[in-house]
Amino acid sequence: MKEEARSILVGTLLGDGCLETQNDGKTYRLKIEHSIKQKDYTDWLYQNFENLVTKLPQEKSKNVFAKTYTNYWFNTLATEKFRFYGQQFYDKNHQKIVPKIIKKMLTPLALAVWFMDDGSSKSKQHKAIILNTQCFSKKDLRLLTDALWQKFEIEAKLRPQKEGYQLIIPQPAKFLELIMPYLREEFYYKLGANMKQNA
Repeated sequence: MKEEARSILVGTLLGDGCLETQNDGKTYRLKIEHSIKQKDYTDWLYQNFENLVTKLPQEKSKNVFAKTYTNYWFNTLATEKFRFYGQQFYDKNHQKIVPKIIKKMLTPLALAVWFMDDGSSKSKQHKAIILNTQCFSKKDLRLLTDALWQKFEIEAKLRPQKEGYQLIIPQPAKFLELIMPYLREEFYYKLGANMKQNA
């Protein structure tokens, strides 16, 4: 994989992307799925992995409490190219974890993809940035906060939620400086109170 694709992979694995294996980790396939509202973003992700995909992204709908939701998704082929990342981002029980070497993996592009997948502003009035990281353990999130500080001098704190913990970046100027060159315009709305000075 090209360096750009590696960063995108790391970012989406911190976010909504997942790797699946059906042969005990010999090969993995990448699965990407977002709301149909993020079709353009999903297509962009697809373009970065299309040499590993045999079918174009597709729509699928499901009914929840009499309301229809439409998602847009694609899978890659199962390949050895994802094995290293599968071993780093998943434990023996196939639960997603934060790699111990996450500091080496983080790049500005990876941060941008992570934000596009799972980030938002705290509110329209606040500049703080929130990353939805409830799927990770508290111990794993300490690895992330340490990596953000040691590599980029970005201070992040844990914010308790019913489902786990979010990461909150109270002073996001450095974080936004890093991600803005890669942030797609359709995600500018996530900047909240930061939008005017960064968009």
